[in-house]
Amino acid sequence: MSAAQNFPDNVLYEMDNLEVLRGMNSETVDLIATDPPFNTKRNRSGTAGFYVDNWKWGDTGILPDQWKWNEVHPKWLEEIKDDHEALYHAIDAARYTQGEDTAAFLCFLSVRLLEMHRILKPTGSIYLHCDPTASHYIKQCMDAIFGKKNFKNEIVWRRATAHNDPKKYGNNTDRLLYYSGGDKATWNGSAIAVPKTAQEIDRAYPLQDERGKYRASDLTGPSHGYSGGESSQPWSGYDVRSRGRVWSAPLTGKYAKWIEDNLIPNYRSIKGVHDRLDTLDSAGLIRHPKKGRSGWPGLKRYAEADSGNPVQSLFIDISGFTNYNKGDEWTGAPDQKPTALYERIVKASSNEGDLVLDPFCGCATTIIAANNLNRRWVGIDRRIDARYHIITRLMGITRKERTRIEMFATDAEWLERQTEKYEFHFKTAPPVRSDNDQGAPPELEPVFHAAPEKLHTHAEMKEILLGEFGLKCWGCGFEAPDERYLHLDHVSPKSDGGTNHIDNRALLCQPCNSKKSNAMSLSALRRANKREGYMKDGALINLVKARAWTRQVLIEKVRTT
Repeated sequence: MSAAQNFPDNVLYEMDNLEVLRGMNSETVDLIATDPPFNTKRNRSGTAGFYVDNWKWGDTGILPDQWKWNEVHPKWLEEIKDDHEALYHAIDAARYTQGEDTAAFLCFLSVRLLEMHRILKPTGSIYLHCDPTASHYIKQCMDAIFGKKNFKNEIVWRRATAHNDPKKYGNNTDRLLYYSGGDKATWNGSAIAVPKTAQEIDRAYPLQDERGKYRASDLTGPSHGYSGGESSQPWSGYDVRSRGRVWSAPLTGKYAKWIEDNLIPNYRSIKGVHDRLDTLDSAGLIRHPKKGRSGWPGLKRYAEADSGNPVQSLFIDISGFTNYNKGDEWTGAPDQKPTALYERIVKASSNEGDLVLDPFCGCATTIIAANNLNRRWVGIDRRIDARYHIITRLMGITRKERTRIEMFATDAEWLERQTEKYEFHFKTAPPVRSDNDQGAPPELEPVFHAAPEKLHTHAEMKEILLGEFGLKCWGCGFEAPDERYLHLDHVSPKSDGGTNHIDNRALLCQPCNSKKSNAMSLSALRRANKREGYMKDGALINLVKARAWTRQVLIEKVRTT
């Protein structure tokens, strides 16, 4: 059951989105459609927990990204490793193959994706817009967070212009990674289907009667050895058993609904297959072979009921902005995408009245798409002109008019008047969770809770424990020749609510570390080692006293910080 929404509809938060996402109640958002900072050719800089968008109104220069690995990232990675091991390995692999700056970008994005996963409803979806320089690394992170079974599509969108290099093929595509929140995510494929051309209609529906163009489809199905019941009995002079098949008049599906909505009221409530066939025949929906000719009856499927061609994962029918014709929609932002692209996403994966979130709303394309289609929305962006973009686009002004009123981009009084006029909220403080931190799966808790940062690094905890308890395995008593043979582990596993702090830490040799895994307590490991004869001679470290001592270390650290 979704938590109560603890923020208003149609609201813009002007601040870092991580603070806002952490303040939103779990499972309150129906669709996330966002275009975060790419890892190339954008005037932004950032670390795991913080980023700056340096683009401002009238800025014509585009500087390289400045995602930098700094002293913060090892601590963030350690926290991710403790709580989200698969995500840790995805980021760490990128660090080795692409370098630390790419890993820094993935850290920045992943800590936000963890929160987006928490606030997304099980019936919801997320679309993340990215480019080929990082899309495959981001996908690994999203597989770890949302689950690989919830990956739906990698959508390829062809931009209007290309980034050309004389030494390779031109790059004219972006990627949109589409994941669902669960098995029953909203999907309205017919709402975005592309109508068939006249030529396609002629090919697909070659027959015609007074109702229009149609084709005849089989009214039988495979018997799978079934030979009893009404569906295998003769109907209207046709003995279906002679074909080794059974009657199959449609009862479910889009065409059955179309028949009920347009031709035969209550059609889908008819249970008997022969009754359905009789009803269809009386309504003129069955095509019989001409007299004197052999053949079988067929169901008339009319072109009028055709919802069009399903949209494929290659988007080539929605053009982006060109250097020569940007049109009235363009705001001047270097990373703006066409509204039609995001309207397709909103139509496909949400219903009217649903809540759409864009945590990097920038020039407001997702917001405008949601507003146009009668969805509620939440936008987050740290740029001071984000509200100006929303207002001017809600006003529907032309590019020429927008240029004329650029002076109002940072005029607080003008912005306040327009915000009230267009009935949306503007906030500079995050929401406060009212769901008692419940609703998030235990393995996907926020990377940091109320505490601002981790009190000890892994290296610091290991050094403290070695200094006090020496080179001895806490699980079997093995005396290690040096510290390389001992690994940091949990006394009570995370699966049982154990924390990552030093008062829940122990040093284990490699066999004990592997055997304990992430589900066994240290006490259970000791019992298993004793039962199986792996316990070394000599007294084990007293676990009660050791935990009391490390608890005091933790208390002292808290007092000093």
